[in-house]
Amino acid sequence: MAKAICELLWIRNLMQDLNIKQDNPMRLYCDNRAACNIAHNPIQHDRTKHVEIDRHFIKEKLEAKLIEVPHVRSQDQLADVLTKAVSNQLFYNCLKKLRMSDIYAPT
Repeated sequence: MAKAICELLWIRNLMQDLNIKQDNPMRLYCDNRAACNIAHNPIQHDRTKHVEIDRHFIKEKLEAKLIEVPHVRSQDQLADVLTKAVSNQLFYNCLKKLRMSDIYAPT
């Protein structure tokens, strides 16, 4: 999650350099409820010590309102269509949400 946030912040800085105003926090949709809870949890536990530095980085960006980490159901996670083997139905549903279409399909 920390690497994805770094990418989002890089894109945000690029947009600022291009004079594109970005007032709202950028959203990183996460389908892992445990990761969302750790990101929003102000208390450090022994179970999460191995991700302590990343958690502090994420917490800092959340508090600065640069990013949001909303939970999304796994079925609605659009990134899965690019990274996982999915069923035909889920593939076409994701393509529709991304507003992509087959340019070779008969009209």
